Amino acid sequence: MRYGVSRVKFLFVHQNYPGQFLHIVRQLASDERHEVLFITEPNANQIANVRKIPYSRPVIDIAETHIAARELDNGVRRADAVCRTAHGLKHLGFQPDIIIGHHGWGEMLNLCDVWPGAPMIGYLEFYYQHDRADVGFDPEFPSDPLDYPRIRAKNAINHIALNLGGTGQTPTNWQRSTYPEWAQPGIELVWEGVDLEKCSPDPAARKKILKIGGMTIRPSDRLVTYVSRDLEPYRGFHIMMRALPELMRARKDIKVVAVGGDGISYGCAPSQGGTWKDMMLAEVGGAIDRDRIVFPGRIPYADYLAMLRRSDAHIYLTYPFVASWSLREALAIGCPVVGGDTDPVREFIAHGKNGLLVPCLKPPALARQILELLEDKALTRTLRANARAYAEKHLAMADYLASYHRLIERLTGENPSRPSEPDAPVRLRTRAAARPKAAAGAGPGASAPVRGRLVTAA
Repeated sequence: MRYGVSRVKFLFVHQNYPGQFLHIVRQLASDERHEVLFITEPNANQIANVRKIPYSRPVIDIAETHIAARELDNGVRRADAVCRTAHGLKHLGFQPDIIIGHHGWGEMLNLCDVWPGAPMIGYLEFYYQHDRADVGFDPEFPSDPLDYPRIRAKNAINHIALNLGGTGQTPTNWQRSTYPEWAQPGIELVWEGVDLEKCSPDPAARKKILKIGGMTIRPSDRLVTYVSRDLEPYRGFHIMMRALPELMRARKDIKVVAVGGDGISYGCAPSQGGTWKDMMLAEVGGAIDRDRIVFPGRIPYADYLAMLRRSDAHIYLTYPFVASWSLREALAIGCPVVGGDTDPVREFIAHGKNGLLVPCLKPPALARQILELLEDKALTRTLRANARAYAEKHLAMADYLASYHRLIERLTGENPSRPSEPDAPVRLRTRAAARPKAAAGAGPGASAPVRGRLVTAA
């Protein structure tokens, strides 16, 4: 086996370049020995030395497609479009040494026909269920048994992907556990890493004036923060909003920043129309001080980091679903996190050690825990220090990249790491990466921005 000398040709695939692959793509592309191509839908994101290969998103008329088959129909159409793009690359002489991508949109399903035998790592994010995860979790939005066939059918792409013969990849123990037992041995855990330099604490931030979304936060204010890609129930937005009346009555120095768009990333829009923000403001707006809350939408990454560094209590709520990058980044920054007590959050937070846990769907419990945290300076100091220590131990970017390198080396026989000195071999361990246990201090990681990224936490 050759080490540290060969050029490796990488092909990445994700409809929203670079998706979950930002850090590994950027690291591989920084090594002039490697060739990195990325098939994606067109967007403005750029990474140095990466050749973007765009494909056109299929235009789909779903009128005649059964609702349970629409996701598969969309996926196989994307697979066709990517396959045509891949054939073009093949005709130009490109032969990847390894293909890495996200299976969720079906884009990779036909690439084994273009390059038979090419090793493949497919990101397997979540296996849909109608009874043991997100569906029916919130009694306010009960599941409909008539919808169960559609939910089961959402796994059609999962099943095709699992039978392609490649290697699966997922970022947390809990996400892997959602897959059937027969599938789990073929899914590797690659714990995503945080850029610990960018996502770093700054105690001085709490002594400065911060302006965000038109609101001024002074050192004497107590800042409560919330972040989600979109403000919606899947990420507990309705619970956070219902906790605000008690918080604002109890303390006049509390100010709240809720970052996120008004769209729908998961779940459904309000049945009566409008946005979830509008709906919740109609419900609790008369009981809160509107001058002490701001909804800045999606914000520049630098503003997001400044906000987390200043935060006195960061709320992270989610149904049993994919954990957000914002949780990882908040821990790395040393935020005192108050999280919902669900499986994906417990994999990151041990109550009273590196964060606090509350029943996910109980606004009074959330309000009380935040108020206790704001009163207890010793607890705040402990949580800040332990959150950062946890990130340094479990979410370090170097560990994430090394895990990826080991997996790539196992599949290709080539170590993609840059040699530490000219002609010096770099030999990474080939055994499986250590897998920390859930809850007590183990877990995956985060993502840093592509140039000019707005915060769109999952």
